[in-house]
Amino acid sequence: MTSSILVQHDGPLTRELLLSPGDFGLGRVPDRVKPDATVTSVCGYCSTGCNLNVHLRDGEAVNLSPATPYPVNLGMACPKGWEALSVLDAVDRATTPLLRGADGKLEPVDWPTALNTFCGRFKQIQQRHGTDSVAFLSTGQIPTEEMALLGALAKFGMGIRHGDGNTRQCMATAVVAYKQAFGFDAPPYTYADFEESDVLVFIGANPCLAHPIMWERVMRNPHSPEIVVVDPRTTETAMNATLHLSLAPKSDMALFYGLARLLIERGAVDEGFIERHTNGFYEFAQFVEEYTLKLTCELTGLPASSIERFAEVVADGGRVSFWWTMGVNQSHQGVRTAQAIINVALMTGNIGRPGTGANSITGQCNAMGSRLFSNTTNLLGGHDFGNAEHRQKVADVLGIDESLIPHEASMAYPEIIEGILRGKIKGLWVVCTNPLHSWIHQNQCRDILDRLDFLVVQDMYRSTETAQQADLILSAAGWGEKDGTFINSERRIGRIRKVKRAPGQALADFSIFRLIADTWGCGEMLKDWTSPEAAFQILKRLTAGQPCDITGIRDYDMLDECGGIQWPHPEVGTRKSERGTGDSPTSDFRVPTSPERRLFSDGRFYHADGRAKFLFEDPRPLSEPPSEKYPLILLTGRGSASQWHTQTRTSKSAVLRKLYPQAVYVELNPSDARRLGIAHHERIEVTSQRGHLTATAFLTPTVQPGQVFIPMHYEEANRLTDAVFDPYSRQPSYKACAVAVRRI
Repeated sequence: MTSSILVQHDGPLTRELLLSPGDFGLGRVPDRVKPDATVTSVCGYCSTGCNLNVHLRDGEAVNLSPATPYPVNLGMACPKGWEALSVLDAVDRATTPLLRGADGKLEPVDWPTALNTFCGRFKQIQQRHGTDSVAFLSTGQIPTEEMALLGALAKFGMGIRHGDGNTRQCMATAVVAYKQAFGFDAPPYTYADFEESDVLVFIGANPCLAHPIMWERVMRNPHSPEIVVVDPRTTETAMNATLHLSLAPKSDMALFYGLARLLIERGAVDEGFIERHTNGFYEFAQFVEEYTLKLTCELTGLPASSIERFAEVVADGGRVSFWWTMGVNQSHQGVRTAQAIINVALMTGNIGRPGTGANSITGQCNAMGSRLFSNTTNLLGGHDFGNAEHRQKVADVLGIDESLIPHEASMAYPEIIEGILRGKIKGLWVVCTNPLHSWIHQNQCRDILDRLDFLVVQDMYRSTETAQQADLILSAAGWGEKDGTFINSERRIGRIRKVKRAPGQALADFSIFRLIADTWGCGEMLKDWTSPEAAFQILKRLTAGQPCDITGIRDYDMLDECGGIQWPHPEVGTRKSERGTGDSPTSDFRVPTSPERRLFSDGRFYHADGRAKFLFEDPRPLSEPPSEKYPLILLTGRGSASQWHTQTRTSKSAVLRKLYPQAVYVELNPSDARRLGIAHHERIEVTSQRGHLTATAFLTPTVQPGQVFIPMHYEEANRLTDAVFDPYSRQPSYKACAVAVRRI
């Protein structure tokens, strides 16, 4: 099958390109790979970044198995990884662009029609309402090279100033917390720290379920570690803990302030580290004097004995690591909570050494790539839109005029949604994300997106809630059908490979962006972005001199040879030819000294003075506490190791579907159930101020009285959640709102 598309690839000249198997992500794996071989590729689900052996027959992937020597998963894979290929064959794949006609139905169109409609409609909106009337929402689930190309195309080529990623929903809090405390978005750890800690503290994190391979690394720890879990629910991880602190929802900031006070009282602080490497400790110590054991008990609902035991475990631990994820990040005060955790790590000297660290576990497979290279709230390469030197550096590397680069960061995701509501944004381009399922206060979001003049969804499935509301669907290839790199939670850059043909006329996102650039008229600006590997070389140059410097990585093959490479990995020297010959220096691409490398081993941070900062403020109450009408607190989170986010992919696997309940369920404490007259497996209604859902009651003591829990994967869950945001990160607080429950 071939398709004729007008594109521009030879400078200003336009030529006709015939798409055929092998072009633009349509075809088989590259010719240099033997048709019957095994190649490796990083998994495309979570941020763990497992490496998989993909087995080929006649050039097409037919099976996979976990890669044994890779320093991340060490031969292990979770159920999602084992099923990564099967979900590509779903019947609801978007195999061709779809355009909504006058009759309101989505109908197939060819790529020239789709591209011309895309560019024509968005240009009309910009001409009528101004350049800022079009925005985009991106993702943490496509390769780094595609994210960067999208950001360069949208912001420098199309003049779209406002664009954000769905990483705002999961990682923005950690980003801001690290930037403010360390001077750069820099998770300091390596997965070996799971195995080298004497004490592991998990706060709002359930790796046993959400990151099972990381939990397997914990189980390999030979030191019989203390495992402390800070979580309102008795999660699977809490069941394996030596100490579970089942505190009141969103009281973890107060707990860590109280912990800090107890550690100071006991002299369990590293005064030398504090003096040499930090600023603000003595102000922090004065601040936490208020958090007496009595007050901390009142704020957290924990008994004094549990808090004192926590302080004892941390004080006695030689190597203590602190790990958090969405239970902290998705909060109305997530940034300061994360920094309360960071403060304890700093004051005890538990950072930069094996088995230590204040460690944020990422969610999506390439959230770290998004954080550094998506060109949304950061300028490419972790640079700052507001810094003139950074703008000029990026302009020089890309060969563009500095005036094309915005002088300020984009509006954040919630501000873009609000901009639509206020009539400021009329056109929206959604790439590989599903806000009509995942965005907080879902009913309102559906109404807001319906107000757009033009909604474009670029996705591999036509069936997502957001795609079904789109005016135009651009059919994209998925993981396994394109090339590029991901960056995992421990900053490891790993390679993904095209091992399967994308169905129909679906294209790699990289190719879609290139074709849009040509159709829009800015293709010449992006002429050097000829392939993902060419883009990777551009990104390397952009990182030069940055904390995330990767100029020492030669190419994709070097990533394979080294088992992935953690940033930073700068170029460390040159081998110059004799002076006067005119020859260019040759970079010295040295192999990393170790496959596992942590940050801050020298005590130097990324602020100008090389010191970390203690940051703190008083906790704020829940935005929506229980009331007479809504007496229970709703908690949300991961439901099973076999579900993933909005289930766009996992629901396509028959194997994975067998491993979790198909219909939404609500976990309810038996004492609350008795009071409400609700029996196990009975149908119930859950209501908040924003909406309601019906579900099956699951009675369990793993949730505390006065609380209920609903897995986030079900479409109905975000009918209930409250659109409240952290003031620093603008991340939504999905985890706690007031609800009522009744029998049906």
